[in-house]
Amino acid sequence: MRHLVYTCLFIALFFLLPCQVLAQEGSLTVADMSITTRIVRGNPVDSVQRISSSSIHELYCYTKVTASEDAERQIVHEWYRNDEMVSRCVLPVQGTSWRTYSKKLITTDMAGDWRVDVLDSAGNLLKTTKFILN
Repeated sequence: MRHLVYTCLFIALFFLLPCQVLAQEGSLTVADMSITTRIVRGNPVDSVQRISSSSIHELYCYTKVTASEDAERQIVHEWYRNDEMVSRCVLPVQGTSWRTYSKKLITTDMAGDWRVDVLDSAGNLLKTTKFILN
């Protein structure tokens, strides 16, 4: 009898605990995302679709994340230029509503088609934004 109880407990922990962790990760949602030239008081000042690399020195990827539970998590910003990853930033997410951003330094030789992917800590794509740097 005791062996059966331990077996059932092991099966429950082995199969149900990973499902609960996946459900927590899946509860992250990107409520807002934009590429911006500045962040002021935690908010983007503009939203860039196309910009000249000679007019700026840095760009920010602003992301507002909501979660169903108040727990510490992480998201990842992956910056791509012409479909080649050039930067990866791991950012903390704390609470049910969290604003965060990553920064990319820009030089005049960085023209191309850009995108930033937002991933959860398991590598699931949450959202993508694209822009062009002339």
